[in-house]
Amino acid sequence: MTDCWARIFRAASLKIASGCLAGAVTCAAATGPNPALNELSLGMKAFALQDYTGTITHLKVAQPNLPKLGDYVAYYLGASKAQLNDYPGVVRELEAMRLFASPISPLAAKATLLEAQARLQIQDVSGAIRVLRNDFDALPQPDGAMALAQAYEAQGEKAQAATLYQRVYFEYPATQTAAMAWTAIDRLSKAMGADYPPPGPKEMLERGSQWLAAKEYEKAKEEFQALSSRLTGPERDEASVRVGLAEFQMGNYHGARQHLAKLKLARSEADAERMYYLAECARKLNDDAEMVATVQSLGKLYPKSVWRLKALVSTGNRFLYSHEADKYDPLYKAAYETFPDDSSTAYCHWKITWDAYLKRSPEAEPLLREQVKRYPADSKAASALYFLARLAETSGDRRSARAYYDELAAMFPNYYYGVLAFQKLAQPGIAAAAPMPAVTQWLNTVAFPERPDLSNEAPTAATKARIERAQMLTDAGFPDWALLELRFGADTDGQKHLLAIQIARNDDTTAHSLRHMKLLAPEYLSLPFDHAPREFWQYLFPLPYREPLVKSAQAQNLDPYLVAGLIRQESEFNPAVISHANAYGLMQLIPSTGRMMAGRQGIGAFRTSMLLEPNTSLRLGSTYLRIQIDKWHGNLEQTLAAYNAGPGRVQEWMASATYREPAEFVESIPFNETREYVQAVLRNAFIYRRLYDSKSKPVPPVLTAAAVPSTKRSVAVHNIAAHSVAAKTPVKHAPIRRTAVTSRKKRTRAVS
Repeated sequence: MTDCWARIFRAASLKIASGCLAGAVTCAAATGPNPALNELSLGMKAFALQDYTGTITHLKVAQPNLPKLGDYVAYYLGASKAQLNDYPGVVRELEAMRLFASPISPLAAKATLLEAQARLQIQDVSGAIRVLRNDFDALPQPDGAMALAQAYEAQGEKAQAATLYQRVYFEYPATQTAAMAWTAIDRLSKAMGADYPPPGPKEMLERGSQWLAAKEYEKAKEEFQALSSRLTGPERDEASVRVGLAEFQMGNYHGARQHLAKLKLARSEADAERMYYLAECARKLNDDAEMVATVQSLGKLYPKSVWRLKALVSTGNRFLYSHEADKYDPLYKAAYETFPDDSSTAYCHWKITWDAYLKRSPEAEPLLREQVKRYPADSKAASALYFLARLAETSGDRRSARAYYDELAAMFPNYYYGVLAFQKLAQPGIAAAAPMPAVTQWLNTVAFPERPDLSNEAPTAATKARIERAQMLTDAGFPDWALLELRFGADTDGQKHLLAIQIARNDDTTAHSLRHMKLLAPEYLSLPFDHAPREFWQYLFPLPYREPLVKSAQAQNLDPYLVAGLIRQESEFNPAVISHANAYGLMQLIPSTGRMMAGRQGIGAFRTSMLLEPNTSLRLGSTYLRIQIDKWHGNLEQTLAAYNAGPGRVQEWMASATYREPAEFVESIPFNETREYVQAVLRNAFIYRRLYDSKSKPVPPVLTAAAVPSTKRSVAVHNIAAHSVAAKTPVKHAPIRRTAVTSRKKRTRAVS
């Protein structure tokens, strides 16, 4: 290999290795009595300081005494030798690492790349190709494709190399590797002449699509413009349409419409796509007549096209936002009737169903049943079950209501409507009723998704190994590596819920622990409490700052569990968070609101930074929440909706219909985000009560308003009695570095 290739290899190997070494320069000193861990820590610090000889010295001392972390030691020995141009040594170290088979190393893919590059340096091209091909599916891209292309080129297999270089160039245009691939493509195309394998039109179109995905719309437009003059047939038409899409994404709706309108395409999916974007341009330009006309034409020309489905939903949402049911009903109905197997039509079906329910139409019950039957995995199945139960209950059929509530509580226990079902099942009339057999039999025919059982707290061998390795890495001063180990184990061979709990234990911040739990256990809302360890729930619903939270809530005659539920949605208990809308702290108050609340509380010399102090945020936020609840006459649903979307919108929604119960108002909120926010806060309060209130009834856990002493309190079933917290929770109180979260004030879009 030339010196140029050697320099490229050293730079690449350092990049690969450094990517795994996050935080090594500032890592904490190793703890505990294990000298080998101390040597590992010293070796990694030397590596970060580019003292590769020192790294090797320390790691060689550590190696025989760290068999359980042998992959980490071998990898960094190889990476260090790569920087010292000892390429045979790299291969020896990483071949030894391959013997470390259990558990699978999180460094395995990077080790393959490093080994392959070293083999190229010592002219073992066939060996490089072999290790890359064996592990290709696990390699990070585009690095894996680039390395294999280089190996094929070195072996003289230019056609295969060219195909892989093309993959890098067209599929990963926003990377530096793509520029290297283009240089190689240019070199090979000149050398091979007529034998050079040209890229296919789909591959070339992919490059523009990737620019769109990266929001590089100008580059996407240039790419598609070039292709529209080079390609022929359907691919040319697709490129021409995508030019208009790029203009649309840049906000040039007039230009996009003009471009798309003048295209004359053959009957094809590209033409259907063109018509969809024309409808979208009309929507953005508030030209409803043209939008509807275009959607109607789509229905005549391409009735089964996915672009028609997208147009039906988008146009329906436009009229939903303006409360024009006579216009959105036929659009949504056409969507779910024409595309019965597309799960995205669940919401379309639900809107028709919900309107029928609000009108108490005779079609409401069969539509609710159809919603459950057709879309059992969609969250609206929980809504449909609840309102089926309410129809039965209001008609005096308590036995059918009991059957529906039972199913709802069993299948969606931690959803908003599951909470309402538990409340209903605690009422004597429903509790005493025997479930209606006919309803139970019908529910048994519904293909609800399987719910995992995570109650087993005994770790498997793989899980135990991950936890032990993570602990050793933490002891060595590498918490980032420990997190990588546990996350990798959750994705490959370990028990996700136990590894999630371990990650939460290791983390020093409540918000980070909570996010890891949500990421690794996304199905938790469908889990009964007894299907997971208690610690699992406590990390998902943490209660830090417990004493000041309870004190502030009780001072304002608020339920502390409601306050905790709100904070979980607003800031995830990150006291230092500042949103894009300039809302601060645990309860996300904007400075002007904080100043007013400080005045009410007699706090002088208010500073905005005080909102980042947990005690102050809780005190001022509780004051503000109390004022808002009183403003909305004690109605928590309306209060929370206003907290999220603003009071003006809530007033508009309240004026648009008459609601017979709070759940009807909540379900009718047209903004997905606000509706889900209200449901989540009330659901959170229920779960907090179940976890931390020792006086809460175990079966079924019920929310009541009876114990709330405030005369201004709502009689809504969601209000919760104020209590001090009795249970202990394994959460942390350390502040979190300031980050940005989605603004709770920026709620302007309709459902999609």
